[in-house]
Amino acid sequence: MNLSKSIGGDRVIWAIIALMMIASFLSVYSASANLAFVYGKVTVGSLLFKHATHLIIGLAILFLTHLVPLRYIAGLSVFGVILAIGLLALTLSMGTEIDGANASRWLIVPGVGVSIQTSALAALALLIYLPRCLSKRQRNEWTMKNSWVIYVPLAIILALIFPANFSTAVLLYVSCALVLFVGGYPAKYIAAISGGLVLMATLFILTVSVMPSMSNRVDTWKARIESFTSGEKAVNYQVEKARMAISNGMVVGKGPGKSAQKNFLPQSNSDFIYAIIVEEYGFVGGLTVMAFYLFLWIRIMRISLRSSSFFGSLAAFAVGFSLIFQAFINMAVAVNLVPVTGQTLPLLSAGGSSIWVTCIALGIVLRVSQESKPSDEPLVEQENTAVA
Repeated sequence: MNLSKSIGGDRVIWAIIALMMIASFLSVYSASANLAFVYGKVTVGSLLFKHATHLIIGLAILFLTHLVPLRYIAGLSVFGVILAIGLLALTLSMGTEIDGANASRWLIVPGVGVSIQTSALAALALLIYLPRCLSKRQRNEWTMKNSWVIYVPLAIILALIFPANFSTAVLLYVSCALVLFVGGYPAKYIAAISGGLVLMATLFILTVSVMPSMSNRVDTWKARIESFTSGEKAVNYQVEKARMAISNGMVVGKGPGKSAQKNFLPQSNSDFIYAIIVEEYGFVGGLTVMAFYLFLWIRIMRISLRSSSFFGSLAAFAVGFSLIFQAFINMAVAVNLVPVTGQTLPLLSAGGSSIWVTCIALGIVLRVSQESKPSDEPLVEQENTAVA
């Protein structure tokens, strides 16, 4: 089989993915020194091999996803939302800690030992499900009565994510609200849903304040916000080390593998890998990473505007915006523009499920580009053929 003929969709996006994965391989190798030191028996080589395995599996997932027709992707989103709700509920019920770490974000696959972050899967499923709902009622009027197909799954998923992962819930809702707005859903209903969700979140926080045993996360959220606003170095340890790394980078950086802060910065190969990249490759390297994400967003928007179906256009926009939004939030945390969120840097950070979910999302974008018209013809409303 000729591999080049089997690879469809936007070749520029394929190239961006390949380049960023190569950059990830180099950066993760350098930034893993801290983990090797903390865990003792774990070597940098074993961590690099693990990351390489995750990337190879991710590429396989990316390739397989881009072969699936959009009508099947749309139909599978319903099943994905139902499965996501079940997995989130199961994850939340597993307890609060495993070996001192927050366990209500992760689910261990029995017999395999692989951990998956179920909130990432749920976010992707929801961001594909909403375009499906909007495309099926594209020519019909929305009311609060028939909007239950939107706000019920949305509220359930956010309610299951929120107690364990505040930042993910907020970022997901911002993405969903924008998708609803772009998809023509009435702004007054978006405002009503937003108000309801804010009320739910407020009641949860007040309840936990009275009964702290329900969750240990509210104190963490409070501490992060307070450390961000106060700027106290003792409290803001991660961000302080990240800022030191960025400061050390200067214009062209200290050179590959020569980061000093990687030995002290927690999560240096995942949540704070951007700081290590800037320390080693300087201001130029940091701007290059930003440019890659911006260029990826431009290509995704180009695909979205050229899509021959309403569902494809909105789905590409939804997953594309979510990825780029997450990337810039991650970089903003590293330079102390926003409080610590725990979000990874897509395609560059180490991780298993985060890499694989990103590859599924980009596979969907590539499938949209493959089914798009080759010319600059305007959007054609063909949701009945594109949506199961």
